[in-house]
Amino acid sequence: MDEKLDVITIGESLIELSSDTHLSEADCLKKYYGGDALATAVSAARAGSKVGFITRVGEDVFRDYLIKSWKDEGLDVSQVKSSPDPNGIYFIARPVGCKKEFAYYRKRIAPAKLSIDDISESYIANSKVVYASGVTQSLSISAKEAVASAFKFAKKNDVITAYDPNFSTQITTPENAKDDFNNVICDVDVLFMSAKYDTVNILEIDSLENIMKCIWDMGVGIIVIKDSHAGGYYTGYNGNIVFSEFYARDVVDTTCSGDAFNGGFLHAITHGLTPFEATRFASIVAGLQANGIGAIKSIPYGDEVYQIFEKGGINA
Repeated sequence: MDEKLDVITIGESLIELSSDTHLSEADCLKKYYGGDALATAVSAARAGSKVGFITRVGEDVFRDYLIKSWKDEGLDVSQVKSSPDPNGIYFIARPVGCKKEFAYYRKRIAPAKLSIDDISESYIANSKVVYASGVTQSLSISAKEAVASAFKFAKKNDVITAYDPNFSTQITTPENAKDDFNNVICDVDVLFMSAKYDTVNILEIDSLENIMKCIWDMGVGIIVIKDSHAGGYYTGYNGNIVFSEFYARDVVDTTCSGDAFNGGFLHAITHGLTPFEATRFASIVAGLQANGIGAIKSIPYGDEVYQIFEKGGINA
């Protein structure tokens, strides 16, 4: 691809089957697609970035649907390779007045075959930011090596690297998450972390100031800590820490809101906004996404986000 990309994300895509009633009672499920790295890619693309997605897609009945969907989102899929393994799938239900139901099937799936053979140095070099997550690393040893390779290529070619541990007990353990974090942190420029899951399980540090100092000392330049207890984001950059409130109105479903935030943030810093401005922009993206149903389906488009941001948005 000759045109320079703003953002490249590396990771999995899964089929999403959803219902607004209990899964045990649902007669019909709505089909879409999800995955944390894919949600970040779509979020950046809908905001107006040129985005590439690196993954392995399964050669099953969903293959053509997935690839067409990614192209329709405007993603560059030139680095997507096929695998005889199946595509992953998850079921999600949001019954009115009840707790969200979730079932996840991602073992031995096509994206787990990601490897260093899927990472092209020239492709990485032709971008501004490369992003991956702990979810991608958890797929397999070869996927973990692919992420490390991509970040090494990025640093070699002065491309920004961005990373989110995205810790979940459904996919990994604290011990493995720490290993994955330590495997790449020396090559990370932008770090996203959840105070509820990541900092507690990986860093085991409670104080915000100590967390920021610890990560800055690791060489990370920009840190965004998502703190649901505080109701917002702490952005650390150039020795300063700034708090921005969540932009949330009538929250319906927060599935993948953090990933949507990451995509909005990466779009913003590659389009001239400061890290603190990028947090405000991305908070609007995440807040609007949480107003709807579906991990990716409800991610907003740039026009709506910029309209709110330019009117003052939040914490202007």
